Order: sequence, then structure tokens, then C-alpha cells
Amino acid sequence: MNKRVVAILFGGVSSEHEVSRMSATSVLKNIDREAFDPVMVGITKDGRWLRYTGPVEQIVTGEWEQHPDNRPCILSPDRSVHGLVLFGDQGAETVRLDAVFPVMHGRNAEDGSMQGLCELSGVPYVGPGVTASALCMDKEYTHIVLAASGVPTTDWVCVHRDAVPSLLDLEVKIAVKLGGFPVFVKPCNAGSSVGVSKVQSSDELEAAMALAFENDDKLLIERTLIGKEVEVAVIGNDTPEASTHAGEIVPPDGLYDYSSKYLDDTAGLYLPARISDEATELLRSTAVKAYRALGCQGLSRVDFFLQEDGSCVLNEINTLPGFTNISMYPKLMMDAGLSYPALITRLIDLAMSR
Repeated sequence: MNKRVVAILFGGVSSEHEVSRMSATSVLKNIDREAFDPVMVGITKDGRWLRYTGPVEQIVTGEWEQHPDNRPCILSPDRSVHGLVLFGDQGAETVRLDAVFPVMHGRNAEDGSMQGLCELSGVPYVGPGVTASALCMDKEYTHIVLAASGVPTTDWVCVHRDAVPSLLDLEVKIAVKLGGFPVFVKPCNAGSSVGVSKVQSSDELEAAMALAFENDDKLLIERTLIGKEVEVAVIGNDTPEASTHAGEIVPPDGLYDYSSKYLDDTAGLYLPARISDEATELLRSTAVKAYRALGCQGLSRVDFFLQEDGSCVLNEINTLPGFTNISMYPKLMMDAGLSYPALITRLIDLAMSR
């Protein structure tokens, strides 16, 4: 059987550049090399594409960028190429691809940008398409679509950089629509809790908004909910399936931020979540409903708050969730009986079947 050639993309012009390198390292260490020939393509923070052939271990450290055999490359939008164009002293050459696995997170990665390039190239790719990726990345539009589809989300207020109301007007909106402080302030378009603040009073609001605006031109202010933070993995195209169990997150200091997710390992993780069977089924069915409503394909991780009265409120959907060795998505799928290598194979098969 001929091996399928799959480009593993990592890095990118994104605030989640480093965690992408961690995720890609895990994927490359676990991909079935009897079935696949992985082609490593790194994208630097300033947007240069490089074909990398060095040790996998140097990806996570960032040393890969200095490898002497790196070659500039592009994913060609010309469908007759169906893959990469590599550049070098002897001119250009092409590498035909069977699929692309963009192991990338955040802006310019899972917001529809990379998916659009893959669509132009004609090469199948892992994960949801352009529209679903854009909708799920933009938290305002996620709220709008899910509300229209009957999926419960937390109450919210959107603020645009070019139309920031006075602090007094914002305080009134927070009091009337969100039930007052504390609230969460977050960029509309950023992943892994980048730029997110828990705001206890109006005195902290301006600083939190300034931090969010560093990452996007609009932000959300959301009601703080009391309940367990739980996550469900969904996989599939036309017939998506939810993971057998939910995973539970116990964030340090009430905020599951970038550091606690990927750097200092301070969050408590429970798999299965410490919830009833009835709650698990509610989360699983709601996750699939949201997945369908937003048009997702391939995979997504759906994050919820499970409230004390047994109801669930959807927090966000991650269309290319973390794939590090401590990430919840692969853990949930392995808990459901799918090994890490089998999960990667399944995702590539789903991409190619589209």
C-alpha cells in the first residue's frame, strides 16, 4: 500500500504559535508512519513558510527555524500542483500532497484563513471548512448562530474598538443584561483564553478591555456563570459523534488561561468529569447539536458550563483544539477507545472523504 503524503503544518502568525509547535510535535510522534509520509512545514511568526526535515524534537524548542536544510515553500493555490512548491538554488520543485493537517491554533490558522487556502489548492484538509471555522473563531457570531439554533449560551455584550461606549453606559449594560459584576472580558477572535480577564468591578474594566483589544478589534463582555467547566470532543462529518464522557476542568483562581492550559499545568483535570450520567448525555447531545448548527466537520472540542440546576450553557467551540500530550481533545477520544495514532488516521480519513 502506498503511503499517503500529508503536510503537517505548525507555528503560524498567531498568539498560539508556541502551543501549535507543541501540538504538532505530539502529532508527528504518534502518526502511523506505515500509512503516512508526513511532510513537516513550519510557518514562522513573521509568516515565512519553510519545509523542515530536521529532528521532530527541535520543533517544540523553536530550534527548527535555524536548521540549515530548511527550504522556503508555499502551498500552491494552483490545483494542478495539488500541494507544495519548494524553492532552492536549483529552482523550484513540487511535492504532491494527499492531505493537509494544519496543527495550528488561533488567528490565521483556525479562523478560515488556512482553510480557504486549502480550498483553493484542492488538497483535503483536517478540520471544519471556511465558514464553520470563521463562525467558531468569532465568539460574537458563535453566540448569534447558536442562539438562533436553540443552543444556550451565556449572556453577552459586544464592544467594537471604533465605538466604545462610556464606562457609565457599559456599567448600565453589565448591570441590566449581565446581572452585574464579576464578568469576563475577552477578545472576539482569539483562542486558548488569550487576552481574557475576569473583572470583579468597574475599576478593572478599562484595563481588561485594553488587554482584549491587543488581540482583536472587538471584544465580548460575558456574564460569569457558576458551575463546572466541562468539555466534550466531537468527531465526524455528516454523522458526528460525541466522546463517551465529558472532561472536567478545575481552573486555578477561576480562570483557565493560556498558562494553565499549556505552560504550568496548574489546572485540575478529571476524566470522566465528576457529573451524573444524565448530565453527560445532555452535554453530548448539545455538543453535537452545536457542531451541526455551525456546520463543523472533522473535529471540534465543545466547552460548556454545567450549572448547579443541571442545565448546560455552551462557552465556545474550538475547531482545531490543542493536541499536546495534556490536551483534552485527544484524551477524550482515547477515553472513548480511539488510540492517538488511530485518532490521527481517522481525522485524515475524514478529511479525504469530503
